[in-house]
Amino acid sequence: MSQDTISAIATANGIGSIAIIRISGDSALEIASKLTHKENFTPRYASLSNIYNFNGELIDEAIVIYFRAPFSFTAEDVVEIQCHGGFIVAQSILKATLAYGARLATAGEFSKRAFFNGRIDLSKAEAIAQLIEAKSEDAAKILAQQMKGSLQGYIEKIRDDLIHILAYSEVSIDYAEEDLPEDLVMQIEANLKELKASLLKTLKASKAREGLMQGFKVAIIGKPNVGKSSLLNALLNYNRAIVSDIAGTTRDTIEEQVKIGTHLIRIVDTAGIREASDEIEKIGIQRSLEAINESDIVVALFDASRAADDEDEQIISLIKSKAVGKSVFYVKNKIDLEQKFYRAELNFDMEINSKDSVEELILALENIMNIANSSDEMMLISQRQIGAVQNALNYIDEAFEPLHDQELEIFSFNLNEAIKEMASITRPFENDEMLDKMFGSFCLGK
Repeated sequence: MSQDTISAIATANGIGSIAIIRISGDSALEIASKLTHKENFTPRYASLSNIYNFNGELIDEAIVIYFRAPFSFTAEDVVEIQCHGGFIVAQSILKATLAYGARLATAGEFSKRAFFNGRIDLSKAEAIAQLIEAKSEDAAKILAQQMKGSLQGYIEKIRDDLIHILAYSEVSIDYAEEDLPEDLVMQIEANLKELKASLLKTLKASKAREGLMQGFKVAIIGKPNVGKSSLLNALLNYNRAIVSDIAGTTRDTIEEQVKIGTHLIRIVDTAGIREASDEIEKIGIQRSLEAINESDIVVALFDASRAADDEDEQIISLIKSKAVGKSVFYVKNKIDLEQKFYRAELNFDMEINSKDSVEELILALENIMNIANSSDEMMLISQRQIGAVQNALNYIDEAFEPLHDQELEIFSFNLNEAIKEMASITRPFENDEMLDKMFGSFCLGK
């Protein structure tokens, strides 16, 4: 299929040692020849070449590599130019490619062409996009496996099994006047239940491990002046948040990233939760409550040097109502001071002095994140994939009743819809709008 030749800078903006300009399409080699004033390029051979602009002026000396179709990422002719990094050189070369007839690629257009040309399916495309933004070494390993087709194979197996069941139904529709043998109905039901159980395990494992892809989010909560900002600073190993004895100093959520073990986590220092009359502080407290809802892990901090009061009770009550299903650490802080906090029903996971050492908490956080990756279950890596599996499960659930009633047309309809949902994860039959939206979220040059 003949298309415009597209071009884009494939590396991040900013100053670096190299930058890469990627060109893909029927005119890629012709444009490379005009840029370099060279006629011949050996496929997959790195050639040191001068790069000239449209006026014949030297821009840079760069490495040029030609990938002949279909042996390239897009399955089209592709040329990659590796030039010196910086703000100007790469932009000048890109401008020259456009002058020679290329069109500026849209976000994700290279991957979109790879998909339409049969080089990758959607599961591999999403793995590529997620790998660029991987938040942990474990996530990178999972995504590398999916780039090699592990998820594709799993989805295709489920899809083929559903089609096999559907075939029984479609054939039986031709004999609608006769009842299906009871053992056949039981066999179909058993197979469907097995598929459902497999998908449920995958869905559960994927939701439990979402933090691997997006970065685990840790919310530090507590009443004012329990040491939340001090704890944040200790975890970051520098003074990010203002520390003060004045209640309400932190009036908004503060979010920072830090690497713990092999994981990149997002730590949120929340405003102290209490009854506030100040409108700005009220907004900060509301955002603290939202941070609890959005977090994977909650660190509930209590001040060992003050007696338990109604504000502490409010924190405990909030955790019970807002942190259901989340990992929660109850932490007693300021243990270097005279101990006054006592609540018989509350068992602390650890006691620390955030101004001294938080190593115990760091190890506990790392352990929780490592456990999240201990499952060998197949993992869905995007909300789009999770939504497709959930929809497929809904259709499978709706198929059981018409199967029992031998209403095979309705049963077949539900199975067909489930098959479409599963196929949408790898290679949907149709839905250009969905494809444009998905590939549009990719970075430019990918």
